[in-house]
Amino acid sequence: MVTDTSLPTSAGTVPPPRLAPRARLILFVLCAAQFMVALDFSVLNVALPDLGRDLGLSPSALQWAVTAFALPSGGFLLLFGRIADLYGRRRLFLFGLALFGAASLLATFAWDPASFLAGRALQGLGAAVIVPTGMSLLTTTFPEGPQRDRALGISGTLLSLGFTIGMVLGGVMTDTLGWRSTMGLLALFTLVVLPLALRLLPESRTPERPRLDIPGAVSVTGGLLAVIYALSTAADRGFGGTDVLLTLVAGIALLIVFAVVESRSDAPLVSLPMLRRRTVAFGNLGGFVTFSMMSTVVFVLTLYLQETLGLSAFATGLVFGVQGVVSVFAGSLVPKVIGRIGAHRTLVYSLLGQGVFVAALVGVGAESGALLAGIGVSLASMCHLGAIISYGVTVTSGVPDGEQGLATGLVTTTQQVGITVGIPLLGVLATTTGTSLLEGVRLVLAIDAGLVVAVALLVGAGLRGAARRV
Repeated sequence: MVTDTSLPTSAGTVPPPRLAPRARLILFVLCAAQFMVALDFSVLNVALPDLGRDLGLSPSALQWAVTAFALPSGGFLLLFGRIADLYGRRRLFLFGLALFGAASLLATFAWDPASFLAGRALQGLGAAVIVPTGMSLLTTTFPEGPQRDRALGISGTLLSLGFTIGMVLGGVMTDTLGWRSTMGLLALFTLVVLPLALRLLPESRTPERPRLDIPGAVSVTGGLLAVIYALSTAADRGFGGTDVLLTLVAGIALLIVFAVVESRSDAPLVSLPMLRRRTVAFGNLGGFVTFSMMSTVVFVLTLYLQETLGLSAFATGLVFGVQGVVSVFAGSLVPKVIGRIGAHRTLVYSLLGQGVFVAALVGVGAESGALLAGIGVSLASMCHLGAIISYGVTVTSGVPDGEQGLATGLVTTTQQVGITVGIPLLGVLATTTGTSLLEGVRLVLAIDAGLVVAVALLVGAGLRGAARRV
């Protein structure tokens, strides 16, 4: 039995969606940490040219400012999610916050490329601790039902909002205070969140202490690191490089080894019966597609707005900033929809909506289209947020508290790999296909929309017959 950190409820009743004051403070801390990590994903993007000139990073090397963060943040999620289950979620969460804050300070005061990239890598490692432990603390603190749906709704809203605000805030801060202010902001954020987390969060772990599956941990972490490196590098150089192909093959081979190891382990890092749950398998498939395809949309529309329409980085950020307003609206609406029709139906309908609104963006023109892009991407993002929240509910519902770290580790790994994979697989077509960038952008948007709709139908078929609330 797991240490009970759930909010008290009357036996046999559905807990009300209204949260007690302490529960609201706990939710604030957990969501603030997730928001901080989401902010880190995007706040530096528009600052990269200034950063490169200041530190002496060549344009071709600037991708490492992103890759150095993406590698550990995606590669270690499953491992830290499981370690948190076994040795204490609160303890690991606090460690992740402290590491993230110290790494942000290192990146802020970096004196050369090596010190900056070390700070980014340590930020990524801190994020790999914060994201799964924060999610598992949320799902073990708030009982399954309306309270958890609402908590995941708020968390998903702030996740989307953090990414969007980062794009706008990064441009403003870089223009006024310099690129270092974007990293300093994250350090200040940690100084606010860490003391509150230390005071408010309850400890949560499994009382049993099975041994950690070292062969599984090494193979899955190595496999994820290799795949994320290959895909991140391919986004800049394409798949033709020998190092990209060899690393991708090695990563896939290690993930196959991981599957074999887990099938024979007495205490597997990932329970294969969990992976065979329809809610886990098809829920994560939906999550993977919504993240990978939406990141591709943002990437190609950024190219379109700046290269075709000639908008500045700041104006481009404002176009995407409309997403933030829509995210707040959608975040309050989605938990109610889940309560009415169930998480798996919400996931399917959200994916379908995302696909339809992305398809509408194929109509952007060569001389005008900023308004269509802003409206279309905002409506697609509203559906995208619905998919984020509902896939998190789908995957974690019905999972014992002792495996919530693993379940949320799978959720967040899907998220990280999804964000990484979309751009190299589809985004590069925008600049390598057709006679103009506009033709390439339209092609990518059409393929993107078709894939999302196809997967929505597949997820619907896979979850058919599941309980109304999954």
